[in-house]
Amino acid sequence: MTVLDHRDQADPDLVPGWLPGATAPRTDPAPLLPDAEPLRVLGTPAADKADPGLLRELYRRLVAGRRYNQQATTLTKQGRLAVYPASTGQEACQIAAALALREDDWLFPSYRDTLAVVARGVDPLQALTLLRGNAHTGYDPRATRTAPLCTPLATQVPHAVGLAHAARLAGDDTVALALLGDGGTSEGDFHEGLNFAAVLHAPVVFLVQNNGYAISVPLTRQSAAPTLAHKAVGYGMPGRLVDGNDAAAVHQVLTEAVERARNGGGPTLVEALTYRVEAHTNADDATRYRQADEVAAWQAHDPIRLLADALRERDLLDDQLVAEAAEEAEALAARMRAEFHADPDLDPMSLFAHVYAEPTQQLREQAAQLAAELAAEAEVHTR
Repeated sequence: MTVLDHRDQADPDLVPGWLPGATAPRTDPAPLLPDAEPLRVLGTPAADKADPGLLRELYRRLVAGRRYNQQATTLTKQGRLAVYPASTGQEACQIAAALALREDDWLFPSYRDTLAVVARGVDPLQALTLLRGNAHTGYDPRATRTAPLCTPLATQVPHAVGLAHAARLAGDDTVALALLGDGGTSEGDFHEGLNFAAVLHAPVVFLVQNNGYAISVPLTRQSAAPTLAHKAVGYGMPGRLVDGNDAAAVHQVLTEAVERARNGGGPTLVEALTYRVEAHTNADDATRYRQADEVAAWQAHDPIRLLADALRERDLLDDQLVAEAAEEAEALAARMRAEFHADPDLDPMSLFAHVYAEPTQQLREQAAQLAAELAAEAEVHTR
């Protein structure tokens, strides 16, 4: 069997596309390459041009987001939440993602993105229903334009691509934004989603919140790429690299990517360099795989501190704004405590709802069996 090497072909027309008759030029990778350094706004001359109203709104929301994380963590200690993966330290990514979308756009969150869901306007009790253990989701995805929290890594990525592609086919200018962590980029769903997004030219944005660890596995053991944003080139979409603790920079990059997608420019992969200050969840001991000085270094690069310093440099942060932001944050925490104080009223038969449009025979048999057991138990209690 003779193996032909395309480099040995005499006809130059065959070389660029490898196959006879191929005329489509190869994609130039240069415009797709990510930023040489993470984009920053705060602490740079660009901060002077940033919208003061936006910066103040970001500050309010970051302060509320930090208090939200603190209160949710406390709820786990009180047994009101089964588990909570805190986004403490990553609030800039969460808030910027919510603010970059229009009301009719779609958000596809992972299990760590409840703050982004709440920032979209979903009630905290509904946003945390999955983590409370009551149901798979507590809010209406269609009404909120927010997909259910996704626990398996990266499975929300192809979902976002499918919805974005369908919206474009329908003539809508809807954009989908998928949130995931660095660990999610090692999954097959990530590859499949980005590959189809680029081929279909779908209006979707992927935000990778690179917090350095996939639970306990550091990024160096996950990928040898220069950055995760470089992965975009292989799919034929632009990659962006941004300081994930710089709320203004994340908002700028995501807004540009969302509008690019809305205007027919196709998908974008954004990597935000950030850090998970807390443990992976309340069931994790992060001291077993990272050092205290590493955590302290990132705490010095805290998103709220960065933004507050930038606001003070422009005389945009006064005692009144600090007090108002703190008051709004405490009101959110108080509402969470009040809502989670009552035990949930659960219906065991709801296990069989919303599984299939037409229940299978097996489901009907299981539902009948459970109904009989519940009836028997109720009869015992009434005797």
